[in-house]
Amino acid sequence: MRFRSGRSALVAIACAALICVAGVTPTVRAATPNIVLIVSDDQGYRDLGCFGSDEVLTPHLDRLASQGVRLTNFYVAWPACTPSRGSLLTGRYPQRNGIYDMIRNEAPDYGHRYSPAEYEVTFERIGGMDTREILLPQLLEPAGYASAIFGKWDLGSLRRFLPLARGFDEFYGFANTGIDYFTHERYGVPSMFRDNRPTDADRGTYCTDLFRREAVRFVRVHRERPFFLYLPFNAPHGASNLDPKIRGGAQATDAYRAKYPHLQRKADYVRRDLRYAKNALTRNAAARRLDYAASITSMDDAIGEVLDLLDEFHLTDNTIVIFFSDNGGAGISDNGPLRGHKGQLLEGGIRVPCIVRYPPRIPAGTKSDAFLSALEIVPTLWRLCGAEPPPGLVLDGHDMLPTLAGEAPSPREQMAWQRRDDKAIRVGDWKWVDAARGSGLYDLSADVGETNDLSASRPEKLAELQERFDRWRTEMDQSEPRGPFRDY
Repeated sequence: MRFRSGRSALVAIACAALICVAGVTPTVRAATPNIVLIVSDDQGYRDLGCFGSDEVLTPHLDRLASQGVRLTNFYVAWPACTPSRGSLLTGRYPQRNGIYDMIRNEAPDYGHRYSPAEYEVTFERIGGMDTREILLPQLLEPAGYASAIFGKWDLGSLRRFLPLARGFDEFYGFANTGIDYFTHERYGVPSMFRDNRPTDADRGTYCTDLFRREAVRFVRVHRERPFFLYLPFNAPHGASNLDPKIRGGAQATDAYRAKYPHLQRKADYVRRDLRYAKNALTRNAAARRLDYAASITSMDDAIGEVLDLLDEFHLTDNTIVIFFSDNGGAGISDNGPLRGHKGQLLEGGIRVPCIVRYPPRIPAGTKSDAFLSALEIVPTLWRLCGAEPPPGLVLDGHDMLPTLAGEAPSPREQMAWQRRDDKAIRVGDWKWVDAARGSGLYDLSADVGETNDLSASRPEKLAELQERFDRWRTEMDQSEPRGPFRDY
């Protein structure tokens, strides 16, 4: 899909929207769908009840799945946080929108704590998504949407990169890639924002509860008009804290830990040598799994309150709700039956659980094995909400609603990934990976776990996928330069 980008395009959209709104009756206005987009952080493919977990408690997400469709063949555009989030909000590959690697500092990996003055000039603080990129809320604004984000932004901390400069009306959350769930610091640096200003007003309160509070308030305030609620939780991402007892995984409250007595009985501390600390006291596997699972259940309860509010205000039938993880699970997560994890281009790093509910179009309690991705989010929502994207803008996704409704096959035929020197492409059911942690040619229809490398027996298919990847890479290199990494 190709459209023209830039400020003139936004003006054109606004004019088109005004033409449409001029004849709108209250009944038509009421039919404009609301959007609730929920993203978890580093959640394992199987770490929901509706995706096969017999351990992690997710009753509200299970309810959402029973009322909509489970997507079992759904991919993100990068195997870690920042580029994945940039793509889901632009509908463009990371290599096209310019955020094709992390906006983060490496020094805390070696135990370094930044002073405030030193942190202010690090890349994590000054990097961000190219200001020429057009994000979803900017396209929805002319159609009268109120847009808010509560949670993890991860696309830049300077004011020109923050959500209010990218079409959102409200922001409460953190701008970098991870925080301590209680202090809201990233390796000792205060990181919470209210709109464009740093804040420590809620320091000490579990952050999932804060994002729940803000989401509930927003729906209550804006229930009479179309709204876009973007709710990107940091759960169950590991806490960004230099203390080895905390840093090794997610954090949870005692109330939610109590829901997992079998893990509580085994939870303990062990001493390990870490890159940043020798003979450090750290949580054992059971303790890390305990906090990981408890943080997901806490998030699930927050999601449940939002869903209940939609029911209370009779908005359920007029709201599309989308849930997925930003990338594959890390550390103590369960990505079964997939191979690999966060940071890798094996299925466990890029295929994620996804649920979509939209009662007017999507049959309840269904499952879709269609090949789809987070690149489909923007074009699907633009079309559903009646917005007209700018002519000339290149989108890498498709409208997936006809597929979710069972009306048409997925229009996605291939998808490619690159993370530094690691590369992969899927074409139909075939996938080729060339990466440090695992390489090969796989037929995913028969081998979703990527255990049987067919490179030697199917050389013609290997050559086809390699040639397809080269063509994709050439297209990305020839696109208009974007972002903090490219030389232009």
